[in-house]
Amino acid sequence: MSQQTTEKSDARAASTLTHDPHTQAAQNHRAAHSPALSTHDDGDAPTPGPARLRIGVFGGTFDPIHIGHLILAEEAWFQLGLDRVYMAPAGDPPHKQDRRLTPLEHRIAMCNLATAEIDYVTTSRVDADRPGPHYTSDMVRLVGQAAGENAEVYFLMGMDSLRDLPSWHEAAWLVENCRLVALSRHDVKLDWAKLEAALPGVRDQVIILDMPELEIASNAIQRRVRNKQTIRHQVPRAVEEYIYAHQLYANGSSAQDESAQASNGNQG
Repeated sequence: MSQQTTEKSDARAASTLTHDPHTQAAQNHRAAHSPALSTHDDGDAPTPGPARLRIGVFGGTFDPIHIGHLILAEEAWFQLGLDRVYMAPAGDPPHKQDRRLTPLEHRIAMCNLATAEIDYVTTSRVDADRPGPHYTSDMVRLVGQAAGENAEVYFLMGMDSLRDLPSWHEAAWLVENCRLVALSRHDVKLDWAKLEAALPGVRDQVIILDMPELEIASNAIQRRVRNKQTIRHQVPRAVEEYIYAHQLYANGSSAQDESAQASNGNQG
């Protein structure tokens, strides 16, 4: 793929954030309630300017998105005072090359359904509309460029992901350029000394969200569907209906077959 094509894909992905009317509304709201940057007549120091825009980015495979994901997004939005949370389904995550994922368009569709009535959450294609492999550091760069210099980016992640952060691509860059927000979990123990040795300064950049733990996992939902067990109350009703309508996760159906079905549907 040519460099020009790649640049166009990145620009398209970034525009998901740039042109979101909800993000603009949040910026306008903050600007309206914050004093503009100005100086006193006597030449004293300038008064504070508008508050920085706080953007949460929740990356993951979302295969499928479930209630636990939505609760984490809400707790981050509420506890951290975020203006907006973007759910960013991963297209081609390098760390899951050995795992067969449901076609991306299905996962995006489920995220759209799950967040349709949540006014502060948007499904972003920032990771979808560009060629892979997809690294978190590249996603954060795109989000930061689209949101502007006055934005703070908060990346939402699981505690197990935080534990494994030193093995991530450009992990040191992530620590320096965004806040890392992890959900507290009793079954994952962090060795802060080991993390700090591998990534100096990481502890100062991490926020641990204190919230009730839910024993819900995407792979368990897939297994329940295959076993013809109920998934009611583990995923939003619209997502449940979508899973059954498209026969996702049933009978070990081929990801390649589902991909072809999704592509044919999008062309229509």
